[in-house]
Parts: sequence; C-alpha cells; structure tokens
Amino acid sequence: MSLRSPLARARGHGSAKDGVGHWWHHRVTSVALVPLLLWLAFSIAALAGASFEEARAWLASPVVAVFAILTLAVTFYHFKLGLDVVIEDYVYGKGAKTASLMIAGFICTLLGAATIFAVLKVSLGG
Repeated sequence: MSLRSPLARARGHGSAKDGVGHWWHHRVTSVALVPLLLWLAFSIAALAGASFEEARAWLASPVVAVFAILTLAVTFYHFKLGLDVVIEDYVYGKGAKTASLMIAGFICTLLGAATIFAVLKVSLGG
C-alpha cells in the first residue's frame, strides 16, 4: 500500500484551470436553452400550415427576431462547448486535438453566423 497522494501521478499532465469555467458555461447554456427551445417549439407549432409570408411577418417582429437569434447563438455555443469536451476526451495527439478544436470552433461559428444571417434576412425582408 502506497501512502503517496494520487495527485502525484497527475503532475506534468497539464493544467486544470479552465475546466470549471467550461463546465459552468455548459450548464448555464443548458438552462438557458430550456425556455428558448420551448418558446421555439410552441411558436413553430403555432405556425404549422402558415404560408411563407405569414411566417415572415411573424419573424419580422423585433421581439421574435431577437428571441430567434438568441436561441441560435446559445444553441451553437452550447454545441461547441459539448463538441470541445468530446474532442478533448477522444482525440489523441496534441496536433490532432488542436486542429480538431480549431476546425470545430470554425464550423460552429460559421453555421451560427449563417443561421443568424438567414433570420436577419427573412425578418428584415431581404
């Protein structure tokens, strides 16, 4: 039986400074997504059978557009946080991990920006 601390084995394996912040952001976005996604689901259900012009008029409301953009932004940020955890846990090799994290961040940002642009374009009548 060894009396050494289990922490002694962890030395030299990187810092654990930002794990709590990452975990906290993931939980906060989870909580924020509950009412946002419920709002979105009920709104889409209420629009069932509506024409494109009726949907555009609905999305043209400033409150609706802001909630839609907020839902998209929080969703893609939450997705990126979760994807980072998966990559950090299952991608081995420092270069591959760094490249995967960068690519995932770029793709999440690109998709988030594209969907927000689409909401703005439809809501502003473009």
